[in-house]
Amino acid sequence: MFEETFAAELATRIGSRVEVATDNNLIEGILSTVTVDLVLVIEVDVGYGSNNKQFISVDAINFVRFLVAA
Repeated sequence: MFEETFAAELATRIGSRVEVATDNNLIEGILSTVTVDLVLVIEVDVGYGSNNKQFISVDAINFVRFLVAA
């Protein structure tokens, strides 16, 4: 039940810069898509490289921090 509420709140913040922590990773990027099961964060590379897409299971997320644009 908590996961559905958490996913619903994240869905209201699509387009925000976020930092997502799991047990093994700290992913920073733009919150792109949220479903009940998965979150998509796009890691934006400021250089000429391509952007990395990171799919994260909602139940694997320890915390999400919303970053303020500088």
